Amino acid sequence: MTTISWWLYTIPFISAFIHWLTIWMALKLLFHPRQPKKFLGFTLHGVFPKRQQQIAESLGRIVGQELLSYQDIEQTIANPANVQKMLPLVEEHIDNFLRNKLKESMPMIAMFIGDKTISQLKDIFMKELAELFPIIMKNYVSHLKNDLDLEKIVVDKIANFSSDRLEAMLNQILTKEFRFVEVIGAALGFLIGVVQIMLTFLMH
Repeated sequence: MTTISWWLYTIPFISAFIHWLTIWMALKLLFHPRQPKKFLGFTLHGVFPKRQQQIAESLGRIVGQELLSYQDIEQTIANPANVQKMLPLVEEHIDNFLRNKLKESMPMIAMFIGDKTISQLKDIFMKELAELFPIIMKNYVSHLKNDLDLEKIVVDKIANFSSDRLEAMLNQILTKEFRFVEVIGAALGFLIGVVQIMLTFLMH
């Protein structure tokens, strides 16, 4: 009876190990084997290597339609607040043009332009540009939409990743989550083992 009782107390630890090992193997099977392999009549192939193209297409669709749409890009670029951030740099270039480059290109005209005239011209240019920039940006994004397929870029990038690189990326992102799942599995196995001991004692 003493021997039987001793073995009963090992059940939670054995159960915890089996559950941890099962989850560890399941996580490994997400990436391995890289290539299809026959085993006992079954074909084993890692989930991600096997479905890499479908995963790439799904992620591309999500990025292109949900996460990063051209409408979002247009709203961000044409946002008046963002336009205002660019204006100081533009004003600096206009000022440099009126004071220096204009003299080099058209010295006769520059002779009749003083500081007051330069300031007036600069103010006029800046008002026009502040109104023109959002229109230019919207037109640019409109043309960009025809030339740049975000969904296709994401699909091509992910589909062409090597299995090693894809695994490294996902492990880098999900390492803590994978470890958490393994720990939870082991803890659940331990609890199941404890319940088994309690039921065994109750039955006797």
